[in-house]
Amino acid sequence: MFHRLGHFVVKRAWWVIIAWVIASIGLAAFAPKMSASTDESEFLPKHYESIRASVLQEEKFPAEFSPAAILLFERTDGGALTDTDKADMAKVVKGLTDEHIPLVEQVIPPSPQSTSKDGHYAMSMVSIDKTKMQTDEYSDAAKKLRDDGKKLAEGTALKYQVGGQAAMALDQKESSSATDAITMVATVVLIVVIVGVIFRGILVGWLPVLLSLFPMIAASGLIAFVTKLFDLKSSPIASAIQIVVILGVGTDYFLFLMFRYRERLRAGDDRKSAVANGVGRVGEAIASAAGAVTVAFAVLLLSELGMFTALGPALAISVIVTALASLTLTPALLAVIPAKATFWPGRKWMQEPKGARFHKLGNTVGRRPGLIAVVSGGLLVILSLAGLGYQGTFDMAKSMMPKDKESMVVMDSLSKGFSAGAADPTHVFLTTGSGGGKLDTGALDGFGAKLGQVPGVAGVAPEQKISEDGSTADFTVTLKDAAASNAAIDAVTDLRSAAHSAAPSGTEAVVGGTSSVYKDINLAMTHDYKLVFPVAGLLILLILGLQLRSVVAPWYLMASVGLGFAATLGATTVAFLKIGTEPGLMFMLPIFIYLFVVAIGTDYNILIIARLREEAREGRSPREAAKEAVRHAGPTVAAAGFILAASFATFMLAGNVLFAELGFALAIGIVLAAFVMAMFFTPAITALLGKKAWWPGHGAMPDHGHGPEALGEREPEPAGRF
Repeated sequence: MFHRLGHFVVKRAWWVIIAWVIASIGLAAFAPKMSASTDESEFLPKHYESIRASVLQEEKFPAEFSPAAILLFERTDGGALTDTDKADMAKVVKGLTDEHIPLVEQVIPPSPQSTSKDGHYAMSMVSIDKTKMQTDEYSDAAKKLRDDGKKLAEGTALKYQVGGQAAMALDQKESSSATDAITMVATVVLIVVIVGVIFRGILVGWLPVLLSLFPMIAASGLIAFVTKLFDLKSSPIASAIQIVVILGVGTDYFLFLMFRYRERLRAGDDRKSAVANGVGRVGEAIASAAGAVTVAFAVLLLSELGMFTALGPALAISVIVTALASLTLTPALLAVIPAKATFWPGRKWMQEPKGARFHKLGNTVGRRPGLIAVVSGGLLVILSLAGLGYQGTFDMAKSMMPKDKESMVVMDSLSKGFSAGAADPTHVFLTTGSGGGKLDTGALDGFGAKLGQVPGVAGVAPEQKISEDGSTADFTVTLKDAAASNAAIDAVTDLRSAAHSAAPSGTEAVVGGTSSVYKDINLAMTHDYKLVFPVAGLLILLILGLQLRSVVAPWYLMASVGLGFAATLGATTVAFLKIGTEPGLMFMLPIFIYLFVVAIGTDYNILIIARLREEAREGRSPREAAKEAVRHAGPTVAAAGFILAASFATFMLAGNVLFAELGFALAIGIVLAAFVMAMFFTPAITALLGKKAWWPGHGAMPDHGHGPEALGEREPEPAGRF
């Protein structure tokens, strides 16, 4: 099948190139515009308690003031606010009110209740039209508040800053754009330099980058159409991940093909035959690898978190389009570009190097597979044990933006000047439900008193808000800890239990607010761990079984990848919690590790196991097959793994905790997948199992109709590949 595809592409190379250009331009031109959500509650299904509380609040208290921005005032010299300062604050607030900033509904002046006990900080609450939260106008309102407020405060002793949800959306938007740019530039430089060095050429270094532009444009267009068609949410981190996935995976597949292309040229094929035969030999590995990655991403549709249900299809589409480009556009370009131009100015690309390092590595694996399996497997086990110290955190705001962003500075200042939970209180709603009549107001004080006795609760507002129909009461509960902290989330667990049990007969209590949202995200993650992981694992196992026609090999391949996941989590835990000072790793990190290490890490196992099967089919013994597989496929795995790991490591340049953790975890995971699992563990275990590894198929039997001999080709016997 892939040999036929290779010959088809070579014969119609220009038509293939033109088709990709037209498709990419068309998709980019007509794709709908997408916007990313920064509100975590939007990623939860409606049946969760925090979402039910939010719906109840909208229904029963539609006019309730809900601050979207916080104007924070303090003196430039750090002293206590004076009467003159208070007069200046009033002027700033009045000036902003008189400007009638679009979407700004109300600006409430600072009051004694919104002034810190030490008198150093004062807050002004701003209401912004909630219906525009997912539009650029929402963050533009925060920018206007920030810029105009600073101008109004000029000439006073006041330091004026804007925080809150709208300001975070603004800072996140700016930070995300910078992250995308840094990721793109760093990844491109890495790919161009490393691929250029590997093949000793200038054009060949740029080819994977240039070839990635087409699937990047086409995939972005398709993602926009799918997102709009199925009303999916878009996460602000999706674009940066998509860039690295397409560039990284695209470069992997490019290298898979380029090494085979150069190999066939060295064997004496002409350019077009070398391209066609390269596709025929490596096409199945690329398709299987892409299938495993696509399945792992697509299974995220089963997630209960909208963040992942949107990210999964987006990345799955990106991988499918990239794989199609790798099997069609890449060989088409190689077919029309002279080989000398591709590898220019290198002059020795047709010569096999002597005494290559992978020849020695292959000999070591072939001679001592037992020792190699124990050492490589032992390393994975040791790192896995370190993962027992894993601790998650849900403070997305602090993790997704640099600490010096204004909204983050305001958040820290609020924590210092007020109680940690005061800036973002929890709301408990007691309701009789639809058609349930009015509440018994005589029971409200007793209910509120019980809420105040819950551990972790700093206090309950003495007065409750009652809805116009008298069916619902809103209790404002201040927690002792910051809303996104693990302590606050634990307190919400106890608060829910107390509220549910204390609710009078005929009423229902629901707990809402930021801490409640994070509690439900935690529950949704637990659901995903139990469902998404096993389903993805089983589907990848099935793909491996179909590709290898084996029952045995897929199991130890998946076992090695599972160890890789645990080892990656362990290494990241040590780096950030043991050596570093972070209170916990971001709650979403295990899913990203699982997806990228299990899915993309499987690429390298697939490539090495495909070569092992090829060598076995040519009649080599298990140990000889392991030796030749590392010798021939080792350079491809090493180059692809190094580039992808370095690409993910560029996330660490973004300047925020989330991308630092994500970049480190994915980079170390790919390193383990390529340089420990694929290079040593998989070929060593396969050598030890021998023909049993291919049971019940015929992977260890000489090829009958599908190998090099059947195609009139004979595999060269080089000394190495670098």
